[in-house]
Amino acid sequence: MKIGNTTSVSRAGRVRGQVRNPAAGAATSVSPPRPIADTTSVMGIPETELTPKVQAAIQTLMEEVDRLRQSLDQATQRLAGLEQLADQDPLMPIANRRAFVRELSRIQSFSERYDSPASLVFFDLNGFKDLNDTHGHVAGDAALRHVAQTLIRNLRESDVVGRLGGDEFGVILVQAEEATAKEKARTLAEAIRTTPFEWQGASLNLDVAYGIYAFGPGDQALDVDEALARADSAMYAQKNAMKSRAG
Repeated sequence: MKIGNTTSVSRAGRVRGQVRNPAAGAATSVSPPRPIADTTSVMGIPETELTPKVQAAIQTLMEEVDRLRQSLDQATQRLAGLEQLADQDPLMPIANRRAFVRELSRIQSFSERYDSPASLVFFDLNGFKDLNDTHGHVAGDAALRHVAQTLIRNLRESDVVGRLGGDEFGVILVQAEEATAKEKARTLAEAIRTTPFEWQGASLNLDVAYGIYAFGPGDQALDVDEALARADSAMYAQKNAMKSRAG
C-alpha cells in the first residue's frame, strides 16, 4: 500500500546546529546551550570578588571564630567543673548539704504535684567520736568515706545521697513509700554493719542509726528543714532505743 508524500528532515539538513524548516524552506539557527554561571561563593561573597586581600581577611576571621569557639568550650567545661565542686562534699563524692536540700525541695514538689511517693532517710554514724579519739581524725575521715561508698553501691542512680554535716548522711529514695523506705533503710544499715572498715591492718565495725520521713499528700507546704528535722527526730529515737538495748 502506498502512503502519500510526507515531509521529513534529512540528515543533510542538519549542518552545524542548523535545521532546515520544510515549511519555510529556509535554515533556522539553534543556539548552543549557554554555560551555567559559576555561583561559587564564600560567606556570601562571589568567587569573582575574592581578591587576595579579601581571602586573607576571611581566613583571619575564620581563625578568630575558631579560637573563640575553643575558648567557649573550655569556659563551659570549667563552669561545669565549678558547679560540681560547689555541689559536692569536700571529703567524698556525694552531695553537700546545700545541694542535698535543693534536691530534697525539688523532689518534694514533684512528689506533691504528681502524687508520686518519695522518702527521706537520715543516717547517723554511731561511735564516731570514740573512733576519732582512738584512731585519729584521718581514720574518722576514711570511715566517713567508707560509709558514703557503701551507700552509693547500694542505691539506684535515681536516688540521692548527701552529707548533712559531721557524721550525718541523708538519702532521698524516689518512688518509695514509707514501707519500702523502711526496708531499704534497714538494708543500707545492714550493709554498713557487715562491710568491715579496714584501717591500718585492723578491721573496724561501723554501725548507724536511721530515721525515716515519707512524703505524703499536702507535704508541699511542709518546710524542707522541717522534713529533715522529723527524719532526724526519728533517727534519735532509734539511737536511744539501741542504747537502751545495749545497756
